[in-house]
Amino acid sequence: MPLPPADQTPPALPWRDALKVYLEPATLRMLALGFSAGLPLLLVLGTLSFRLREAGIDRTTIGYLSWVGLAYGFKWVWAPLVDRMPVPPLTTLLGRRRGWLLLAQMIVIAGLVGMAFNDPRAGLAPLVWCALLVAFGSATQDIALDAFRIESAATRKQAALAAAYQTGYRLAMIWAGAGVLWIAAWAELAGSAGYQDSAWKTAYLAMAASMAVGVLTVLLSPEPARVALPKAKNAAEWLESVLIEPFADFFRRYRWQAALILALIAVYRISDVVMGIMANPFYVDMGFTKDEVATVSKIYGVVMTLVGAFVGGVLSMRLGVMRVLMLGAVLSAASNLLFAGLASRGHDLTALVLVVSADNLAGGIASAAFIAYLSSLTNVSYSATQYALFSSLMLLLPKFIAGYSGAFVDAYGYHAFFTGTAALGVPVLLLVALAARNAPARRAGAASVSAP
Repeated sequence: MPLPPADQTPPALPWRDALKVYLEPATLRMLALGFSAGLPLLLVLGTLSFRLREAGIDRTTIGYLSWVGLAYGFKWVWAPLVDRMPVPPLTTLLGRRRGWLLLAQMIVIAGLVGMAFNDPRAGLAPLVWCALLVAFGSATQDIALDAFRIESAATRKQAALAAAYQTGYRLAMIWAGAGVLWIAAWAELAGSAGYQDSAWKTAYLAMAASMAVGVLTVLLSPEPARVALPKAKNAAEWLESVLIEPFADFFRRYRWQAALILALIAVYRISDVVMGIMANPFYVDMGFTKDEVATVSKIYGVVMTLVGAFVGGVLSMRLGVMRVLMLGAVLSAASNLLFAGLASRGHDLTALVLVVSADNLAGGIASAAFIAYLSSLTNVSYSATQYALFSSLMLLLPKFIAGYSGAFVDAYGYHAFFTGTAALGVPVLLLVALAARNAPARRAGAASVSAP
């Protein structure tokens, strides 16, 4: 079947058919696997920053430690291996995609157990190494999972699969955000104030056990139909097909438009990613308790993200991805201004509910559209590698800039920081408009690519 170009809007589905896709087995599997993908992220970034701030680690150091997340930005480096190399004996037993998924999940579990047993007050190095292990395993899981998703359904259903993935992802963020805070608060010794590492140990061990959801789903899911790949005649040809051809294929299809596409991918989520690193330190500094942050930020907010992901998935199928991509970019940048207002109010629980809910609604809409957009750019012959390139590029620049977020807050305060992150979204609007305007010029390159 010809692979449709990213910009080409298919005929609108009836509302009944657009909604029914959410009950299909492939979509339900993505719900569970999205949970497995979303669980590690907060535990090495968001929740970890709360833990470190409570342990007395300064904001500048917390900002620099967020560079652990750069593992997600460089996953394209080993994505070709995940795309093509077998993992004996897992590949024989489970298939190429499921074998890599299971291996990655085992790495994540090992890293979370290590984080549970390392106290940041005794030294950050062991905790950071374990966090890097979690990030590496999580990024590898993302590579295999993106390929699994793309190969599990037709192109026009990718928005629905993306929405289901985001739903599972955000449910995991409730558990890895609110759940871990509730468990840590529950495990604290009565009458003892301040940071208690034993409570955090219990919480992180519970998170490691929660990865069983993904493990069971992988074991019970069918392997996607294997894409027939031509056999290499020699080692040089194999290396070219694994390391060079996936990237060359993308540039052949989109030619000069590839630069515009890659620029858009590189900055689309910059407002959210840069702001997110300082969100939990902000809550701690504003005097919000674990229970308040767990309930508001990790429950009400994530529920709104689920709503946003569902709305974004349906609207993408009805109106086209590019229109919803623009809507998500506008909402994501504007919602950061609400945090700037919250910074001047201090400990205001009602305001926190409204701000977090609005921000997560915007993020859900943007994420569903963006994942569908990235999926439509890939050739199924190189789905893992090409999607890893896109999703890595999406995080690389934002994560690098986010590393300086703590130093910026220390120098200029939270109000200036949140206002600045909103301003970072302005170039995104221009790039989405340019990509939408130049979309017809990409059709010739994309339409010539066929899925085996």
